[in-house]
Amino acid sequence: MTTPPKGPVLFDLADGPAPSPAQAPPVPDATPLPEGAAMGTVAAVAAYRPSSLARWFWRLLGALLVTVISLAAWNFAVGLIAANPILGYAVAALIVAFLLVCTLIIIKELTAFSRLARIDALHRAADQALAEDDLEQARTLTDNLVALYKGREDTRWGRDRFAARKDEIFDAPALIHHAEAEILAPLDALAQREVEAASRQVAAVTAMVPLALADVAAALTSNLRMIRRIAEIYGGRSGTLGSWRLTRAVFSHLVATGAVAVGDDMLEPIFGAGLLGKLSRRFGEGMVNGALTARVGVAAMEVCRPLPFVARKRPSVRVVIRSALGGLFQSDKGSG
Repeated sequence: MTTPPKGPVLFDLADGPAPSPAQAPPVPDATPLPEGAAMGTVAAVAAYRPSSLARWFWRLLGALLVTVISLAAWNFAVGLIAANPILGYAVAALIVAFLLVCTLIIIKELTAFSRLARIDALHRAADQALAEDDLEQARTLTDNLVALYKGREDTRWGRDRFAARKDEIFDAPALIHHAEAEILAPLDALAQREVEAASRQVAAVTAMVPLALADVAAALTSNLRMIRRIAEIYGGRSGTLGSWRLTRAVFSHLVATGAVAVGDDMLEPIFGAGLLGKLSRRFGEGMVNGALTARVGVAAMEVCRPLPFVARKRPSVRVVIRSALGGLFQSDKGSG
């Protein structure tokens, strides 16, 4: 058994220069890229559809609660009238006033659903007229479209321009294209500005507010407000239930098509290569959530628009993102 040598031990390296530390491969970054968790949560909540059993549970529970509350209020009012007629009749008048307000709210919601159904009917009629190349259907469709915007001053100029030439057009697609270009063009611009504003708001709140669930709340409220404003711009003014129905329709479409994910493949062509890897975690999340909001807004424009995008191209999501978030990215880059 040999004793180990004392002192330093020298190892004979292979021939050639020793490798330089600069030639070592870079250490991989273990930090995951931003994925837009807030918008992913919003999409999951908005697109969630409970089972039939759960829906019937909540319907029956609501009916039971309304019945119990109504009977309790009735018995309370009758007993109070017997004990103190003046006070009892006053409480009965308050109950009647409350029921009247509830009735007005129900009428408002039903009217909102009727407007949304009217928009859907125009959209389907446009698809059918284009598919069948039917001039009579196209004329009926455009007349209904003009009637939809008859009382709106912001469409008067476009309606006048459309009326000046509609009798000269004898081709169904050309007539629909003419109506789309003259009447809906300014509304498309207004809707696109709403999408850009909502995208900037969601991006800024996500990047600057580190509170838990604050980004989810901001994304949900901003997207609900954006979808409601887009519906109002296109003439489908919606109530509370109508807005939620539109939101579910938009997010269900996005979830079904797999369009609720965005990353470097979407943002790199707009702002430069390796964008998300160069940004802070919070700012990267803000950029991704803002980009997803822009995608939701463009989908909402397709859902709420009374005519499909045919003569006019659908707004490019990348163009909307560049316009909405380009200033935020440049200002952050300049401050760094």
